[in-house]
Amino acid sequence: MLRPRVIPCLLVQNGGLVKTVKFQNPKYLGDPINAVKIFNEKEVDEIMVLDIDATKEVRGPNFDLINKLAIECRMPFCYGGGVTTLEEVKKIINLGAEKVAISSAAIKDISFLEVIGKCVGKQSVVVVLDIKKSHSFFRGTSYKVCINNGKVECDLDLIEYISQLNRIGIGELVINSIDNDGVMEGYDFELVDIVRRVTDFPLTILGGAGSINDLKKLVERYGIVGAAAGSFFVFKGKFKAVLLSYPSKDVIRLITGSIIKR
Repeated sequence: MLRPRVIPCLLVQNGGLVKTVKFQNPKYLGDPINAVKIFNEKEVDEIMVLDIDATKEVRGPNFDLINKLAIECRMPFCYGGGVTTLEEVKKIINLGAEKVAISSAAIKDISFLEVIGKCVGKQSVVVVLDIKKSHSFFRGTSYKVCINNGKVECDLDLIEYISQLNRIGIGELVINSIDNDGVMEGYDFELVDIVRRVTDFPLTILGGAGSINDLKKLVERYGIVGAAAGSFFVFKGKFKAVLLSYPSKDVIRLITGSIIKR
């Protein structure tokens, strides 16, 4: 039975685990393989690993890292970063990842999603949209899709693009708020409302979670959704000491709406 998922999102840069704030100032946290081992022990629902520099540096996926992660992972594993060809997608799946996240390549050529969906199955195709708020005196607040670590705004309409995704069909849509990244003050529900109104895709929401209550609010508002976070799972306390954590099974039941047995 489908249920909400609570998902750590790990960012990697130069093979190391990092965390950003609003897509800037990456802070080194350690070895992503060790992080996966810890999350294995905590029995997380799923894990997402994103190489944040692959596209910017115009290079392909880090297959050596993917292989090591897949060997260690005892949970469903999604990998993204620098994926631009069908052969890369097939290799990532063959190494053991259940899902492949596509971002810039899906923006530049949406038909690429059809090609890989036919080859590996639509259920394995995840589109990640990095979205930033834009303010205009005449148009008010709107949302812009960005690529290259949020540095390049794309000339496309968010709702129209999602409508195109609806016609193509994908396994999952990840909505990543650039403005809320690493801030730990809650998700951007206004943005999620816009997206939820125009698609029935499985959604994963990323950017802003800072507490169990933030995860719970997301699930209460949208039901079956992926509640993803980075900082919340890797930092502890107001000084943000590095400490990997994950809610207990009882707390997960609370978040996902199940009755906790006392």
